[in-house]
Amino acid sequence: MGSLADQFVLAISERYSDITTMLSRRLSSLVRLRLTDSPAVALLGPRQVGKTTLSRTLVRSLASENPTVPPPEYLDLENPVDLDKLDDPLGYLRARSDRLIVIDEVQRSPGLFEVLRVVIDERIDSGQPTGQFLLLGSASLELLKQSSESLAGRLAFVELGPLDALEVEPKRAVDLWTRGGFPRSFLATNDESSAAWRADFIATYLERDIPQLGPRIAAETLRRFWTMLAHRQGAPLNASELARSLAVDGKTISNYLDLLVDLLLVRRLPPLHVNVNKRLVKSPKTYVRDSGLVHTLLRLDTQDDILGHPIAGASWEGHVIETLIRTAPSRTDAHFYRTLAGAEMDLVLDLPGGRRWAIEVKRGLAAKTTKGFHNAVEDLKPERAFVVHSGEDRYPKSEHTEAIGLRELATTLSEL
Repeated sequence: MGSLADQFVLAISERYSDITTMLSRRLSSLVRLRLTDSPAVALLGPRQVGKTTLSRTLVRSLASENPTVPPPEYLDLENPVDLDKLDDPLGYLRARSDRLIVIDEVQRSPGLFEVLRVVIDERIDSGQPTGQFLLLGSASLELLKQSSESLAGRLAFVELGPLDALEVEPKRAVDLWTRGGFPRSFLATNDESSAAWRADFIATYLERDIPQLGPRIAAETLRRFWTMLAHRQGAPLNASELARSLAVDGKTISNYLDLLVDLLLVRRLPPLHVNVNKRLVKSPKTYVRDSGLVHTLLRLDTQDDILGHPIAGASWEGHVIETLIRTAPSRTDAHFYRTLAGAEMDLVLDLPGGRRWAIEVKRGLAAKTTKGFHNAVEDLKPERAFVVHSGEDRYPKSEHTEAIGLRELATTLSEL
């Protein structure tokens, strides 16, 4: 038996594993689907977002459904024992070519991708065209794409974000906004524990995870930059202002932002250039993707703290935008629209099939529209327009515009 402290940590870990397993992740079925039509699937997302839990649940399910097939093999490249198994990766993977192999934290071994190409092609030639590898990565889509050029045509990508509005009970919608969607933050027993977990998460990313990926950036400098983005949630990027505040140049700011975007921690929402006759805002907007991290970066631990702070409206806007982008159909393009004359739309979704939806976000129960909204609708000519408020009522505002709650609009998008 280990020490009492070790036993306590183990008990807590098992408790959270059991609870997060009970939370149904919408993307579980998509991962299964991708495994049936692709040799390899990369499941990407920030650390602690639930990738390992989802994959272990999937592995258990597959093993129970197919008892005559060798059970899936699971390797965690943060575990020295598992890492040692790949001293001869080609030999190890060839010896297990009769089963699904799950490799966690795959970005820690970028040289593995060339070996995977060889093994995948051998298994395809032997009559196994799909379901060979499930790769989990905490680095971004772009970073993994750079490492996996040799897997072109063999690798499907699925991005797993924090919990969203369709994955939690409606009565906990406010908790999801205030605490964010990282499972351990959302499921914490109280606000204090949730805030403490998020503070530790941020510190670990800055002091351990980012340095392990290669960039040599002072943790305190990157924390200040991340905090500045939280203060400017939803604002057009002003690189020169940020550079002056940090006493660095504009290129350095771009590098910092690229890093946080690549790690799936910040979203860069581009402007929509739809009308050449309009003077348009050209800078992207930036959003810290998880609302709980916004609040912790700004030291806002409770709902009262948040509502009493000027960031409340922008935080809610970011929460809504992130939810809707993640629940929209694949191949949806997301932008914002703003002209220098004052026409503005918080989110424009260009859906598959040429459909365009325009969405304005309002915190509170009043779904009031402004002249800027109506001017934007006139410019954009969307198929449908919505004003998302923080209540649940749905009602028409005009012939083509509806007021709607976040959960209902997210559900509508997910069913397209």
